[in-house]
Amino acid sequence: MPLEFGKDLSFDDQISISIEGTNHILDILDQHQVKATFFSTVVFAQNAPDVIKRINEGGHELASHAYFHSAFEPEHFASSRKALQEISSQEISGFRMPRMKNVDENEVRKAGYKYNSSINPTWLPGRYNNLNKPRTLFKEADIWQIPASVSPILRFPLFWLSFHNLPIKIYRWLAERTYKKDGYLNIYFHPWEFTELGDQERFGFPGYVSRNSGKKMIERMNSFIGDLKRKKYRFCTIKDFLDNYKFKSI
Repeated sequence: MPLEFGKDLSFDDQISISIEGTNHILDILDQHQVKATFFSTVVFAQNAPDVIKRINEGGHELASHAYFHSAFEPEHFASSRKALQEISSQEISGFRMPRMKNVDENEVRKAGYKYNSSINPTWLPGRYNNLNKPRTLFKEADIWQIPASVSPILRFPLFWLSFHNLPIKIYRWLAERTYKKDGYLNIYFHPWEFTELGDQERFGFPGYVSRNSGKKMIERMNSFIGDLKRKKYRFCTIKDFLDNYKFKSI
């Protein structure tokens, strides 16, 4: 991300920030006894073995986020899955393309994945226009497509930027409305959001990226998960969702 705003962050800094953020996420999930899916690049997994071990031992799911975040070749579908399985001793069932870019569904299937979660079914200027895609899960090329959650009708994205910038009560209202309409919620965040990002000289982030990061992000996520748990919402990994909810509503 700093590269997009004219800043150069060393590889060691990138890894250490991601490790710090992932451990904050795991602390939150442990506190609330919630399981989640972690989409990891092979490069991160190779450089953060203790974090991958903690993800495994915590009962979370590890899925592929390709081999590198900054470069992609078609062979990375299969090679990233194989490498992550060797590193984690987990079956890798899911794939998410960095930056939610378009992927060849047939290549995802041939690489052995059971699901793809690379679609944000909305329009984001400069990123993607997926208004022609289904808003909720569907099957294509014989694998499940699990789009990121967007609100009904307007397709307002419930992704990380919304969580940072909307008043938390409004975000929670949109999330609950979407959950009740669709029967599930699939939202995503990045480890670095859980670290302090306000250093303009170091990161170059505009306010809409750095707002409510670090401690404020940890507090927001604790509040969000805690409130949904009190209301008896269920949490699970994407793999468990597919395994156990065999789409009674479909």
